[in-house]
Amino acid sequence: MKVSRRVARFNKVVTNRVQGVYAWIVPPWAVIIHRGRRSGRAYRTPVLAFRQDRTLVVALLYGEESDWLRNLRAAGGGLIVRAGRTYELGRPRVLETDAAAELARLSPVARAYCRVADKQMLAEIGERIGGFGPGRFGA
Repeated sequence: MKVSRRVARFNKVVTNRVQGVYAWIVPPWAVIIHRGRRSGRAYRTPVLAFRQDRTLVVALLYGEESDWLRNLRAAGGGLIVRAGRTYELGRPRVLETDAAAELARLSPVARAYCRVADKQMLAEIGERIGGFGPGRFGA
């Protein structure tokens, strides 16, 4: 199932601002920090992100058209702030939900949430970066 772009626009303007307050410290919420493809500006996008070892799984409820995903792809990665810790985030790859074997290792609740989306974004979590909070990176 793919949620409409109209809902995505509303969330970008309203919901993300509210979630951005707590998402960086309350797992499974996380904040993806990415640079705009054209503007070069730093953006912070709250997402539900499930971690399995060094892999991060994000259900693409809006499809592959999300700006944060397009920005991560263009830059070859970004940063993730989860549970108050900041990590490098590798190049994202998108898989069909049925083909994502990594989902089998997630908790039943996380797996059920991810199966709502047609596609999943997977990325390797890199080294931890020092500092505190998402504001450290100019977003």
